[in-house]
Amino acid sequence: MRIFDSLLPAPNKSKPRRSKKQRHQRQKIKQRQGIHIKSEAEIEIMRQAAKIVATVLKEISEIVQPGMTTADLDAYAEKRIREMGAKPSFKGYHGFPASICSCINNEAVHGIPSKKKVIRVGDVLKVDTGAYYKGFHGDSCITIGVVEVAPEAEKLIRVAEGALYKGIEQVKAGAYLLDIAGAIEDYVKGNGFCVVEEFTGHGVGRNLHEEPSVFNFRTKDLPNIKLRSGMTLAIEPIVNAGSKMTRILQDKWTAVTVDNALSAQFEHTVLVTDTGYEILSDRSKL
Repeated sequence: MRIFDSLLPAPNKSKPRRSKKQRHQRQKIKQRQGIHIKSEAEIEIMRQAAKIVATVLKEISEIVQPGMTTADLDAYAEKRIREMGAKPSFKGYHGFPASICSCINNEAVHGIPSKKKVIRVGDVLKVDTGAYYKGFHGDSCITIGVVEVAPEAEKLIRVAEGALYKGIEQVKAGAYLLDIAGAIEDYVKGNGFCVVEEFTGHGVGRNLHEEPSVFNFRTKDLPNIKLRSGMTLAIEPIVNAGSKMTRILQDKWTAVTVDNALSAQFEHTVLVTDTGYEILSDRSKL
């Protein structure tokens, strides 16, 4: 997950400030240069990395119950990732202390698991994790309604997942990032919710976060990259029931909604093909 503001080029104080158009073009060139097209052999490894992630998330969705803590889920995820011959992608990444990001209710993203965070009936629980396998990462996220959730929460979860698939349906060689973003934004807004704009999806492969930035809303501030076969993308809309804005807690990781409204998130690692896409982290095929 990328912080939107961090993607914009900082002005160079020693030189004349470039215009917005010049900065945009410079960033566009930089992103094109940084996009990694995967070979067939690399794609096969990524399939395995993403399958590990999908397996862990499917298992977590089956075992989670009220009374467990988010630390319990983190311990389970790390154990299973290592048992399958991979390493947790998140643990130690820029200092992140855990193998999953776990967020409950108004926590939108990057929540740190804790023994003090007890899961309760009615919670909207987000679990995001990654696996590093033979030099490549897989990345995926699910939202779980714990036992029985309120009707609004149930709709929010359904719309967030639907938004992910609306975006994925736009993926194919020759399409553009704005095709993905527009489909996600229209679906979310059409259902009465909003997309968080402070965070975006990303390319994924040898690095957990690669170019390009995969945004979930229409914007001219990020390059509208043309998709090519062999690109691998982590598409991950975050959908809020209230304001689209978030704030970071004192732990310097957890982002919560500014109005304490509920938030939901789904993510898949997706391969761009000549004719469409392949969801590498597809849990339905396990």
